[in-house]
Amino acid sequence: MEAKAKEREALVSSTHGKAALDHAIAAAELYMRAARATSSSEEKTRLTKKCQSLISKAEELKKSGQLGGSSVAAVEKRLKLPRQARQIPKNEQAILLRSSRLHGNVFLPWESDPESREFSGSQFSDTAEFSLSSRQRAVFAGWKRPMEIVGRGIQPNQINDSLMEARNDYDLVQDITTDCSVVASLCACMRHLRPGPTSILPALMFPINSENGQPQLSVTGKYVFRMFINGCFRKVVIDDRLPSSATDRTLYVVDRQNPNLIWPALMEKAYLKVRGGYDFPGSNSGTDLCALTGWIPQQIFLQSDDLDWERTWKRVKKAYDYGDVVVTLGTGRLSLDEEETLGLAGEHDYAVLDMSETSGNRKLLVKNPWCDGLVWKGVGSSEASSSRATEDHPIKLKPGSFWISFDDVTQNFESLYLNWNPSLFTERQDHHFSWQLPDATMIGGSCLAHNPQYSMKASADDSTWILLSRHFQDDELNIMRNHRTGTAHTTFHVEDDTTYNPNTTLAEVSSKLGFISIYIFDDHSGQRVSLNTRPIYRSDFVDSPQTLAAFESKRGVTYTVVVATQELPLPKYSFTLSFFSRSPLTIAPAPSPFRHYTDVKGSWTRRTAGGNSASASYLSNPQFSLTLPRAGPLCLLLSTARDEMPVHVALVWAGGRRVASVGNRDLVLASGDYRRGCALAEAKSVDAGTYTVVCSTFEPGYLGDFALRVGSDAPCAVAPVPADAAGMLRTRLTDLPTCIPPTGAGAGSEPHKKKRAVVSAARLTRACIVITRNFTPHATYPTGTSTPRPHPAVRATVEFGTGPDRLILASTDGNSNTNTNTNYNNNHAPEFKEVGPNGLRTSDFDIDPRSGGLWLVVELLGLYNSPAPGGGGDGLQVEILSEGPVNVGAWEGID
Repeated sequence: MEAKAKEREALVSSTHGKAALDHAIAAAELYMRAARATSSSEEKTRLTKKCQSLISKAEELKKSGQLGGSSVAAVEKRLKLPRQARQIPKNEQAILLRSSRLHGNVFLPWESDPESREFSGSQFSDTAEFSLSSRQRAVFAGWKRPMEIVGRGIQPNQINDSLMEARNDYDLVQDITTDCSVVASLCACMRHLRPGPTSILPALMFPINSENGQPQLSVTGKYVFRMFINGCFRKVVIDDRLPSSATDRTLYVVDRQNPNLIWPALMEKAYLKVRGGYDFPGSNSGTDLCALTGWIPQQIFLQSDDLDWERTWKRVKKAYDYGDVVVTLGTGRLSLDEEETLGLAGEHDYAVLDMSETSGNRKLLVKNPWCDGLVWKGVGSSEASSSRATEDHPIKLKPGSFWISFDDVTQNFESLYLNWNPSLFTERQDHHFSWQLPDATMIGGSCLAHNPQYSMKASADDSTWILLSRHFQDDELNIMRNHRTGTAHTTFHVEDDTTYNPNTTLAEVSSKLGFISIYIFDDHSGQRVSLNTRPIYRSDFVDSPQTLAAFESKRGVTYTVVVATQELPLPKYSFTLSFFSRSPLTIAPAPSPFRHYTDVKGSWTRRTAGGNSASASYLSNPQFSLTLPRAGPLCLLLSTARDEMPVHVALVWAGGRRVASVGNRDLVLASGDYRRGCALAEAKSVDAGTYTVVCSTFEPGYLGDFALRVGSDAPCAVAPVPADAAGMLRTRLTDLPTCIPPTGAGAGSEPHKKKRAVVSAARLTRACIVITRNFTPHATYPTGTSTPRPHPAVRATVEFGTGPDRLILASTDGNSNTNTNTNYNNNHAPEFKEVGPNGLRTSDFDIDPRSGGLWLVVELLGLYNSPAPGGGGDGLQVEILSEGPVNVGAWEGID
């Protein structure tokens, strides 16, 4: 019962007049029946309140006076917006208010239509300033009222008819002002704006005749426009003064068939006030139409390999015939020869005025908004074929218009801009948020941990559209003006001469504002996502202020919706996420999978860029001690601003001490293969304890900053591990040879394979032994090659006492025993290990003067003939790293 009531209630907001009243009454009756049927007093109270609310709504509809014979016209005159399914909280209302200020003007959120008295009284003058380019200023003759510009010969009783009503079909064009996207938008949308019973203009422009949709002349010169800007519909107020020209060139949009018509120029002026002035740095028609009408923008890249052209045509053609989509086109960069050959202007927006399909012949009627613009020179460009034409009554093409096949469109245009009627959906949720961009290391590569994220759950299997809108800011206009350009190499693209840079394209200028996208995941139960892996949907990264994700949601699945960005130049932004659906959605900020997060920053420098675990300098990589107070899940996320840098993060059993090398048995967690830009290591449960985190790049010497984020259910203590030997004394012993000298002193006599030296200290001292390999890199070996021999195998121990009862305190295989005796004869001897590029290192041990001296014992497994005369070549370098001074005796051979 309640489900049916909700369906009827949703239809109240998506219909008007008598239909809305009928749905309100039906929903109220259903809620009342549901209230009577329930046994719960709380449910009964809730359902009764819903019933009373709908009864009040029905009374309002009755008083509105829209239920008579003109109810159909009244319905069509208004924007049929889906029901706003969410009350905007105060903190988000504050975001919308802060986004109201642009270029010294304030555009407050729309609250109600202006009353007629707002347009009466003394003459109105807007104090806002509109910038002009140098080319525009060269012909500028002042801001003038319409009657001063086009009013000659117009009789007083004909002023409204002449300035506001079109006597012929509309034919809007631009001239000096570089707003092709705006004029193309007006041209393409004219079928919905033109006065008549289906016009949406009465909801967008005031004053206007609400009965017939005809704009009215304001006696005070004041006009109010309703435009969708920065997350909501806003009030844009202008006066009727237009930039006049001292020549026959025009500075505002004109209608060639109705030269005195000014309401399109007033709408253009209102939008240019929002965007910063007539010195327009550029936009796209999808963005402009979204602002002018509130219709949902979608950009389709026609050169994408994934585009299904057949499906796209059928979808767009069907919606176009129903009046549910406005279509515009955009070209990419074209050379002068390409422009001349094709008859298309590069980086330019075009309006689609009609779509035709006959016997599989698919064509579009396209208009170039430039007053003297190029037209398509390909096959069928001059044909007058149309689904609305007949052989006896062909449609005559206006200047600048041409027919083009859909195949030619897909080959020669870059973007298809679609603006969809929001009334295709019954429900809408807007979520407004601000984002202070984190450090570049935290949003580099595929790292999403710090990005805005929302969880979404659908109540039915249906199409769900998610629109991400970036709010305009003053600083963005400054960025575009500093880098702006046009394709001024043709006579059809006009730009400010003083700022023109022929080496920069409009696309490059637009890209200075960064890129946005939407990722959707279905495998995180609606929780926050750390890494960009396996999204079920990913919209294209676009340099437009909006991007759309249109996908099929499944009932019962909780999705994670992630705002993704690249190269945003400003430190802080405001956004709006709008969710469109035909069934209720449950949406909220995505919860974090961990209760606590710890963020630390670091750098790979010339001293610390140690490379992967096979590198000799792995020891020098940035390392952190991590103390987990109790067992639980753990997540390590390593990210860097350098997207091309392969990185890796590992959690090692090392007690928070520096790690020299890593084997599989040493790893608690690891991020797998090296991954560009970021790496993630996760575990459902890690035992309590202190560990070492190693952050590495694949190649040694790869420099850059990074961020490490530790996620856990209990607060973790994370601290840098001091650099190797930091604050420690180095005591170097005499090198041990690994070769038998071929000639000279000692020739023919094999050195001892096992040696020892006594180690002592005056006071208790912590120490460790480091063994590295010295060799002659380019020595000539007996085989006649310069390739070094296999690494020598070594076993080194620190021992207390001698004989079978000696105690091993530390060894190079990583094992130590400080509490019990280790007997060599009982198969407890440390293993031999090769002295690879990383060298060998013992665990830390104490030198206690009260216990007497310790022995450092080094044993080699086999010796090799030296390749160098005189015994030069390979050898072992042995060092003691200690907290205080140590004494070391001479090496002694052991038989």
